[in-house]
Amino acid sequence: MQTTVLTDRERTAVQAYLRLLHTVRAAFDVDGPPSGRRPPVVPPAVLAEAERALADAGLTGNEEEFFRLLQVCCPGG
Repeated sequence: MQTTVLTDRERTAVQAYLRLLHTVRAAFDVDGPPSGRRPPVVPPAVLAEAERALADAGLTGNEEEFFRLLQVCCPGG
């Protein structure tokens, strides 16, 4: 079994993706925010952070490699 060590930029891309994923999940929370209004499903700043991190890591357009790194970082997740 080969061990993969993520670069700082790859790790940042994975973390940004996970923040984006958690934000989207929270937007679909059954109870919603207290005000009764739902926030945007994907806030622009969170999406921009994820896109920037993917680009910085050289992973834009390379979903297969990105999800392989995600699996390494978060096995079973």
